[in-house]
Amino acid sequence: MKKLIKLLILYIFIAGCSVVAQTARVKGILLDESNKPIENATIKAGNLTAKSNENGFFQIKIPANTKVTVEISHVSYKKSSVTLELKINEDYELNVVLSQKAEQLGEVIISAGGRKRIEGVTTIEPQLIRLIPGANAGVENILKTLPGVYSNNELSTQYAVRGGNYDENLVYVNEIEVYRPFLIRSGQQEGLSFTNTEMVSNVDFSAGGFQAKYGDKLSSVLDITYRRPTKFQTAFDASLLGGSATVDLVSKNQKWSNITGIRYRNNSLLVKSQETQTNYTPTFADIQTQINFDASTKWQWSFLGNISQNKYHYQPLTRQTNFGTIDEPIALQVAYDGQEKDEYLTFFGAIKSTYQANENFKLKFIGSAYHTQEQEHFDIMAQYRLGEIDTNIGSDTFGDVVYSRGVGSQLTHARNNLDALIVNAEVKGFHDIQKKKSQVEWGFKYTREDIRDRIVEWEVIDSAGFSLPSPILDIPQEQPYTPYTGPLAPYQYVRATNFVQINRFSGYAQWNYRTNLGSSQLWINAGARAHQWIVQGDNLNGSSQVVFSPRAQFVIKPSWEKDMIFRLSGGLYQQPPFYRELRDTDGKVNPDVKAQKSYHFVLSNDYSFKLFNRPFKLVSEAYYKSLSDVNTYTIDNVRIRYRANNDATAYVYGADIRLNGEFVPGTESWFSVGYLKTEENQNGRGNIARPTDQRLKFGLLFQDYMPALPNVKIYLNLVYNTGLPGGSPSYADPYQYQLRLNDYRRADAGFSYVFKDPSIQSTKSWLKRFKELSLGLEIFNMFNNQNAITNTWVRDVYTKSQYAIPNYMTTRTFNVKLNVRL
Repeated sequence: MKKLIKLLILYIFIAGCSVVAQTARVKGILLDESNKPIENATIKAGNLTAKSNENGFFQIKIPANTKVTVEISHVSYKKSSVTLELKINEDYELNVVLSQKAEQLGEVIISAGGRKRIEGVTTIEPQLIRLIPGANAGVENILKTLPGVYSNNELSTQYAVRGGNYDENLVYVNEIEVYRPFLIRSGQQEGLSFTNTEMVSNVDFSAGGFQAKYGDKLSSVLDITYRRPTKFQTAFDASLLGGSATVDLVSKNQKWSNITGIRYRNNSLLVKSQETQTNYTPTFADIQTQINFDASTKWQWSFLGNISQNKYHYQPLTRQTNFGTIDEPIALQVAYDGQEKDEYLTFFGAIKSTYQANENFKLKFIGSAYHTQEQEHFDIMAQYRLGEIDTNIGSDTFGDVVYSRGVGSQLTHARNNLDALIVNAEVKGFHDIQKKKSQVEWGFKYTREDIRDRIVEWEVIDSAGFSLPSPILDIPQEQPYTPYTGPLAPYQYVRATNFVQINRFSGYAQWNYRTNLGSSQLWINAGARAHQWIVQGDNLNGSSQVVFSPRAQFVIKPSWEKDMIFRLSGGLYQQPPFYRELRDTDGKVNPDVKAQKSYHFVLSNDYSFKLFNRPFKLVSEAYYKSLSDVNTYTIDNVRIRYRANNDATAYVYGADIRLNGEFVPGTESWFSVGYLKTEENQNGRGNIARPTDQRLKFGLLFQDYMPALPNVKIYLNLVYNTGLPGGSPSYADPYQYQLRLNDYRRADAGFSYVFKDPSIQSTKSWLKRFKELSLGLEIFNMFNNQNAITNTWVRDVYTKSQYAIPNYMTTRTFNVKLNVRL
């Protein structure tokens, strides 16, 4: 009997296991029509439900050998369903693209960007990035139209945010921090930014008050996500400035996918429009790839790789710059001899793995390496003549210099080389608790920076036959009336060799909570970051330093008829020094430079409404920053040189307003206005304007089309910034030079004829193979404004005067562009 009972129990157990095992799994990724992942969608199969995560990924078990209807729904999208009959233990890939549909609940419009709206993040559509014209088109080109973002250099991808500089901005691609070259000194050397626009699926930007999960920088966060391909497709772009090609690949079982992009750019068209006549042969090229692998329903892997090579060969010939007044016009004429050869070779690779332990717990593992080899070599002789211009119309010498106020020459030399290797290892965790009302996020990161740098620069200035001694020597000289008897030395001289290693440990933890406050909705985010680092190297032995940065956000959505939210965010933001911030103006490294500290306070209002029965949004923000341990610096074009002594305090305050919406049905446009003021106080000497004190900003991004010719699209990108402090001669006291450059005004326009796209179909047979096809004309600097980036300082021994000669940017330029999607 006992044996019979045991056999019966064993039979029931085996039968039960058999019944349990008779299931299959459905997994996949949910995307919207712009190939962006859809989070928190509900997947239902019978009595079972599941949710999609922030990457759009979901998985759900269904009965095997039975027809089951899987329904996918989200409040912002149309429902989708599919009927499946799967075998036992079968894994089925179901990737779905949902069409957007805003549904009204009472008086509140629920949209897909709700979470980012709560966090105060600005989202930019990838389609917009590809279409809007600009001398350096891409993500950064769009950012420069946003309030609080400032730039007066159309050739550069660098931007300053709310009083910060170019080194104070975080950039992530797929949650992996990316870096820019170290030795760049002018925008025309940059060529390509890291981000390949054709591979982008989502762009988020925060100009301040961002959460603790983002890194240790003072000003902003740009968070970019590359898309996961769902089918085979190709794209090609070509223009007079270069071209690109992108390919999406997907395996038959949907486990593997790959997107690869190749780009080439040549800035000759733009640089040759400047006043300096040159022989210019640049080549900027890169190849970038992302490989995705779904190992199982719980494990996802991806690899992101990039190889970039920039070769900048520049041989200036002549230059004439006219300035002064109508009554007293002056010109600077320069004849050059020599050349500049700069090269930048960059390798970047990163592996990311996501483990979805269960619906409420997720882990991410990220490892990356960045290697750059850079050289900056030049020997350029400039012989100049400064004088008055002949303004007599009809004169044979009209427009030429007829009376010289000063003549001289300048010889500049550099042999700068840098090799840097940066390695990162990071783990992140995400916990969803209390039925989606509360989340906990945390992360730990190790970074090692190994930098080998040699800098050799000198400059010799001769004015009217007399060599000017270095101002650092502070030796009075009365040439030509009194012979100079001091030591012979170049006007500027920097020579240093630095081998530096920096080890960093950083981490963060933050808590998100959603609740009700009476009839209003309340969101709270609170967190903190910690960062420990030590700088070592040849003849360097820095002390270990630790900083702690608490941050918080409070968001309330009143139960009003108007769809409005209010946000208060801020905290202590600290930026441990990167290598550039450790190196002073003499090229020497100070290993004990402290982290710059900034207390942020941001108060904002986000108001969504309808006008002309079309969606609009008005975002207003006021902010204040109090900075200490400030590492002061000078900017020459885009090159930043720090004093590396933390000898100043500073403050920033301002306000930003942005109105965006469908001014033209079916297109997104926006207006933005910003005001800021930032000053610093070095060693208690009093407040002076910081190099990024750009007071007033106006930006416009506008799209339109011709009703009579709907195939013709029009795009306008307009930026106006008041003038920056013009900088000072090298090694001069900034308290003695507070001149400002003229206001920056620029308008870029694009006109495109669309043969075919999702909104414009064609019955012509030759167009059937294309998904998109357009041909356009772009006009850069449409109104031909003369914008200056810096000043050239010309000295004259006889008059003991220095003249600030503006270095003008590009003039009006035309470009032709072809876009193809297959």
